[in-house]
Amino acid sequence: MSASGGGKAIIAAFLANMGIALAKFIAWFFSGSASMLAEGIHSVADSGNQLLLLLGGRKAKKRADSEHPFGYGRERYVYAFVVSIILFSVGGLFSIYEGVDKLTHPHELENVWVPLTVLLIAIGLESFSLRTAIRESNLVRKKGESWVGFIRHAKAPELPVVLLEDVAALIGLVFALLGVGLTTITGNSVFDAIGTLMIGTLLIVVAITLGIETKSLLVGEGATDADHRKIVKAITSGPEVEHLIHVKTLYLGPDELLVAAKLGFAADKLFADVAAEIDIVEARVRAAVPIARAIYFEPDVYAGPDDSGSLAAQPATEQIVIRSAD
Repeated sequence: MSASGGGKAIIAAFLANMGIALAKFIAWFFSGSASMLAEGIHSVADSGNQLLLLLGGRKAKKRADSEHPFGYGRERYVYAFVVSIILFSVGGLFSIYEGVDKLTHPHELENVWVPLTVLLIAIGLESFSLRTAIRESNLVRKKGESWVGFIRHAKAPELPVVLLEDVAALIGLVFALLGVGLTTITGNSVFDAIGTLMIGTLLIVVAITLGIETKSLLVGEGATDADHRKIVKAITSGPEVEHLIHVKTLYLGPDELLVAAKLGFAADKLFADVAAEIDIVEARVRAAVPIARAIYFEPDVYAGPDDSGSLAAQPATEQIVIRSAD
């Protein structure tokens, strides 16, 4: 997986969650705390999610074939979307169910020192996982970009997923700590149930946020404003193209961008000259935006402004298609 995929952050989160999940289930078994059960399920769901992200990164590396000529880069988006569904159903809804069950069938906690100890240890481990995710994200996060902006605009889904999961895990642990702590102090198990409901609500909110952001990537997003400006400048900065009629971009995967444009050339240019100049423009685009790996240019005859002042372009009698590089 590429650096932008956050492989180290995913592995760190997986190892932390597996250890934490085991400890939480032990604490639930000895104490009967619904908050601990909800947190244990939360950690199991997170561990499964990290495996799915790693699997998506591996599948995305498959070479393009006749069935998928643009490759498998979007596999990473698919698995990230599955993660949001699992977080919503397994994590959020199950926690809500446990919280409601605890409210309707309350029972006292036993050996409360066990869940309290586990929760404090888990907070330390989750903090380590979050620190790793933040360090990996800072390697690819643009200077001055906010964390909200990074999560919303990142084209590689793994790091935003791990960041949101780790933040949700830490907040959930605080909810569980409050629930178990208040239940211990007051002797009223309703606080443990409320903590469980808060954990479930938190997970559902995070899952919906992940689902919305990943859905946008699945549907298809174009280049960022900065990259779009670089592409336009690369096309128009030389003497080859008389007029850029339009340009469209699409992310084929986190590390691959499709660029398609219609270019206006002088009517008296020879076919061979147009082909050579398109090669030059393509090279400039690749230099300006290295992830622009699939580039398709369509030449048109540019006739200049018509009598109304609008720009006129007529379809060329010969069409040139520049195929993506291997």
